[in-house]
Amino acid sequence: MKPNLYPLQFEPILKDRIWGGEKLKTILNKPIVSKITGESWELSTVEGDVSVVANGVLKGKSLMDLIDEKPNEILGTAVYKRFGKQFPLLFKYLDAREDLSIQVHPNDKLAKERHNSFGKTEMWYVTQADTDARIIVGFKENSSKEEYLKHLNDKTLVSILDTVKAKAGDVFFLETGTVHAIGAGLVVAEIQQTSDITYRLYDFDRKDAQGNTRELHVDLALDAINYNKVDTQKKYDTKVNTSNTVVDCPYFTTNFIPLENKLEVSKTGESFTVYMCIEGSFEIEYDGFKQTYIKGDTILIPAEINAFILNGKASILEIYIS
Repeated sequence: MKPNLYPLQFEPILKDRIWGGEKLKTILNKPIVSKITGESWELSTVEGDVSVVANGVLKGKSLMDLIDEKPNEILGTAVYKRFGKQFPLLFKYLDAREDLSIQVHPNDKLAKERHNSFGKTEMWYVTQADTDARIIVGFKENSSKEEYLKHLNDKTLVSILDTVKAKAGDVFFLETGTVHAIGAGLVVAEIQQTSDITYRLYDFDRKDAQGNTRELHVDLALDAINYNKVDTQKKYDTKVNTSNTVVDCPYFTTNFIPLENKLEVSKTGESFTVYMCIEGSFEIEYDGFKQTYIKGDTILIPAEINAFILNGKASILEIYIS
């Protein structure tokens, strides 16, 4: 007899990056051991980086195996119908001790043609921000391929890009084609399509420990970039014990829940739900199951679990596909 499903946590997949630091440990309780950990992949089915269950009787089982065995029950009826046995989202935390490279992601059409992959629409929720931390999002004014290439070659690309000061609680929604970079001093929660396709445009001419520069993808990026000015920052309500909509796009819906005490949740079974604990702590209660989660935890609620209770004092991101 196969065990029943329950709220699932997964082992974090930790990634050292040239721009990474130690905040994933000090702020989000991740078990990092290096001083340049840039990313914690919380929930992933990217090839070579598939999440493994960390809690309960299914501990040690991969997310791919679970989906293969119980696609409707894990993914949800509507998600399974749309995506088959693919888990369509990737969840991460990032710690930018230094500026990330300036980059862009292709849309579904380009990514399918070139890489047999999804595109990479994504959003950032700023979990922590140092004073004067900034991000780059799009162009200051409508630009062109010619203007972009001139500034790229002159090493003045930053001068035509829009730089925005960021603080904790800010949300930025980046459609494919948006040139962007997370700036130094930021920790962000990132929700995106399942894709690891990134075109790096400029890396500030920095070198790794071996004296090597990182590969750029200038030619691939030319047809992927949206050269028009874009509005990326999202405003949202913070009504207590309510799923306040932050981003609602074809790829995912993200809500912000300021939890105070108890919230009863009902779901339809059409999609899985993911909770990311941004601040505080809370419990999930479900059919005899009860577990406490703290800041930095990410929890997958299988789609077949359609009624449960959140209880505690926390700031939570709620993500599903609608």
